[in-house]
Amino acid sequence: MTTPPPVSTLARLIPRLYRGGQAYIGVEATLAGLSAEQAAQVPNGVPHSVAGLLSHINWWNTWMLDIIETGAPMPYPKHADDTWPEVSAEGWDNLKTGFYALLSRIDGHAARPDLQNPVNHDETIGELLADFALHTAHHFGQIIVVRQLIGAWPPPGGGDTW
Repeated sequence: MTTPPPVSTLARLIPRLYRGGQAYIGVEATLAGLSAEQAAQVPNGVPHSVAGLLSHINWWNTWMLDIIETGAPMPYPKHADDTWPEVSAEGWDNLKTGFYALLSRIDGHAARPDLQNPVNHDETIGELLADFALHTAHHFGQIIVVRQLIGAWPPPGGGDTW
């Protein structure tokens, strides 16, 4: 009987960065119980709603996954505004469905043996996977703050309240 190869640290860490771990609540729980109207609300002094942040996350996650899955380099957007699609309360359910579909596409890539292969200019598959997870985690921190500002935190299943 052969022993399977060990799972890399990256393969174990990446899903925790967006699914949650010991340090923070996962993305599913962070979005739980949020109505479409709440998701579209932009609090005073903050530039984006939860829906706006999730739309931006989806834009970049799609961009990175397309590169990882096709191996074809893609140019960076010319302007940051290009990565913030318009959102509305009516599109909230589709936005969440799209986000979860992107997450399901990423899981198998974290254990790939070719993580050091360059795919986009000087970026490797592993670097894009790390960017995917870190960018998602970064903006989910902002989503929690927006939820706090609109009085929609913690989610129904609980969550850190500090």
